[in-house]
Amino acid sequence: MKTNITLSIDSRRKRKDGMCPIIFRLSHHRKTIAISTGFAVPPEYWNEKNREVKRTYNGVSSVARLNNLLIKKKTELRDGINELEEIGQLGGLSITELKNTLTKPTNTISFFDFTNHLIGEMEEANRFGNAKAYRCALGSLKNFNKKESLRFEEMTYTYLKRFETAHLKKGNSINGLSMYMRTFRAIYNKAIHQGVVSADSYPFRKYKIKSQPTAKRAISIEKIRRILNLELEPGTPLFNTRNYFLCSYLMNGISFIDMAFLKLDNIIDGRIQYRRQKTARYYDIKLTPQLSSIMDCYLTGKDKTDYIFPIVKRNDMQDQFKDVQWERKRYNKRLKEIAKLCEIEEHLTSYVSRHSMATNLILNDVPINALSKMLGHSDISTTEIYIKNLPTHIMDGYQERLEI
Repeated sequence: MKTNITLSIDSRRKRKDGMCPIIFRLSHHRKTIAISTGFAVPPEYWNEKNREVKRTYNGVSSVARLNNLLIKKKTELRDGINELEEIGQLGGLSITELKNTLTKPTNTISFFDFTNHLIGEMEEANRFGNAKAYRCALGSLKNFNKKESLRFEEMTYTYLKRFETAHLKKGNSINGLSMYMRTFRAIYNKAIHQGVVSADSYPFRKYKIKSQPTAKRAISIEKIRRILNLELEPGTPLFNTRNYFLCSYLMNGISFIDMAFLKLDNIIDGRIQYRRQKTARYYDIKLTPQLSSIMDCYLTGKDKTDYIFPIVKRNDMQDQFKDVQWERKRYNKRLKEIAKLCEIEEHLTSYVSRHSMATNLILNDVPINALSKMLGHSDISTTEIYIKNLPTHIMDGYQERLEI
């Protein structure tokens, strides 16, 4: 027998004032149990055929609103039954357990509210990059959801698959979808850890996040030297762009945002020491003679608390983050000009310096464990992404070492 939920009036429990309770009649495993709606009407004003209160009833300010509320509550109960069926728990519940599961108080905080709370915490901690990523993912989810609220329990495997289909149908990329899904998963995990939602509802045990290999981003050491040898007028935007790229390459592929926030007091005893904005991981990098020769023009006449590179211009942290965002856009645009001047066919971006550093160290037989530490990876599988697209002739050379 299927599990059903219907609206009805309980005429057997007629009250002294002549009113009868409106109930939901829950049928499950060939048994029936009542769930209270909290409303009652005289039996003559109940339309049993349409399962609603008759329009002629004047005991409430709006009969239409009352009927809509009853329909909404019934829909919520039906959704709860469907979710239990999807995760394979419905059949194992007795009718009393099912009633208790459907009617137990739920956390009032929604997925949207909880995410906004996390965004607020990130902004208070000056983690504006993370906050922006969460806000972008939340906006995409709200556009798909169409409703003002989303309970954690509503984010089922089926719901995520529908979001995936809608995302890809718009022509968006698999990796863009992957970024959103990783954000949703992180939010859900935080909610579980904070006791906002039960781990029993976790949809990512079944839903697997997809991704596609990204296009090769590394360029050869010969092309890095073309950029180094490019003659540019000091102080110009292209001069700074070239130097940012080379400094990132020589500082173990430092990200643009971390480079932007470097101050003179990050230079200690001939080393650059800082914590990464994204992960707070500590880095300690040697200031080599070549790196020093490029950075020297940015150090003159500055105090210890001044930023090394002319990227951050304002004092407020949120404004500073916007400074970095805008300058990174201009930086990537100018890298296209650098590529053209150096006759480099590859698409230069702020990520190319990091990938090129990793690839060129691998080609110089630097052990992957050492490279992983230089890149600041906690998992060596992340480092392996950087070496998936090594040139064929290099792979051939490695294979030739197998000769006996």
